[in-house]
Amino acid sequence: MDEALKENMMGALENVIDPELGIDIVNLGLIYDVDLNEEGTAIVTMTLTAMGCPLSAHIERDVKMALDDIPEVKEVDVNIVWSPPWDKHMMSRYAKIALGIPD
Repeated sequence: MDEALKENMMGALENVIDPELGIDIVNLGLIYDVDLNEEGTAIVTMTLTAMGCPLSAHIERDVKMALDDIPEVKEVDVNIVWSPPWDKHMMSRYAKIALGIPD
C-alpha cells in the first residue's frame, strides 16, 4: 500500500470520535496500524482506552463506516489488541490540550 493511501485511510479514521472522550481515535493514539491487502481488505490494528469498553462495538462500526468511502477498500477487518496497552502518552498534543492533560 502506498503512503498516500495510508494517509487517506488515517484521515478517514480521524472522523471516528470516541463517544466518551469526544476526541477522534487517531489523535487519542488508539490506531496502531492500517494496511490494505491485495483483495482490498483494510486491516485496522487498534486498541481501546480500557478493556471491556462498553462502546467497542460502536467504535468498530464507525471505523468500518469511515473506511467505506475509500474506493480501494472492499472490506474492513478491525483487529483490537491490548498490547501494547494504551496510555495517555500515546495521545497527540492536540488531544492532550483538548482534554486538559499536561504534556
